[in-house]
Amino acid sequence: MSEKIATREAYGKALVELGAANDKIVVLDADLAGATMTKYFKAAYPDRFFDCGIAECNMMDIGAGLSTMGLIPFCSTFAMFGAGRAYEQIRNSIAYPKFNVKICCSHAGVSVGEDGGSHQCLEDIGLMRLIPGMTVIVPADAKEARKATFALAEFQGPAYMRTARLATPVFEEDYPFEIGKANVLREGKDVAIFACGLMVAEALKAAELLADEGVDAAVINVHTINPIDTACVTEYAQKCGKVVTVEEHSVIGGLGDAVAEVLTGKVNCKFKKIGVNDQFGQSGKAADVLREYGLTGEQIAASIKEVL
Repeated sequence: MSEKIATREAYGKALVELGAANDKIVVLDADLAGATMTKYFKAAYPDRFFDCGIAECNMMDIGAGLSTMGLIPFCSTFAMFGAGRAYEQIRNSIAYPKFNVKICCSHAGVSVGEDGGSHQCLEDIGLMRLIPGMTVIVPADAKEARKATFALAEFQGPAYMRTARLATPVFEEDYPFEIGKANVLREGKDVAIFACGLMVAEALKAAELLADEGVDAAVINVHTINPIDTACVTEYAQKCGKVVTVEEHSVIGGLGDAVAEVLTGKVNCKFKKIGVNDQFGQSGKAADVLREYGLTGEQIAASIKEVL
């Protein structure tokens, strides 16, 4: 892993590729095209781009309407304003009637950095996976974000994808992407680390540090939180007997709880959730804020030792 590209950047460029291949792709944004990276689609296909202004709720309703005309709307804004402000419209106007709308929100998690706690959405995964029938995807790197964007265009039904502001390492290995199927990035027998989004790279760093101390950790990229890959989660929990989840999200309602729901009453194992512990975020350099909340590879490795 050397090159660094933000998942939001990969998403924006993937939309342009999709737009060339499928004239039913339309993109909506809420006055944030320069940040969500839908600006690329806007420049390439201005007649299929709709700037809805700072009116996220209205944007979701417009997307719902466009989907009834056979179009495939991608609605983008920051996670706080999409999953947060427009929650009711996503629930009732998109998910309830099962409309084919893709909600792709950037600037989630504490890695948003300087924008501070008001913009660092730590609840979006939980909010979205609570909605019946809502597919929830959190790509780990730019390659996966591109593949996920293409997969969402083919997928029929409402979906939410979380992208990040921060440029992060791109994995050298080119592994497949399938909605609902986790990817095992590192085999191990002592502890299973289930991670999503930017924390996948940090989980791999943690596994390398643990290996230096004789701990054999498996690392699983759970890019689809809903529907979660129950077979993979169960298999590695049984194999390792110790499970740790890592996410740049509240430990309440996100990946950790999704994994726990799979295992409760089925697999007897030690279990630990690593994430943001019932707190708001705060302003600072992304690297400093991630460190403040214990989300670096070194800190994750230290936390994992507590369950060994």
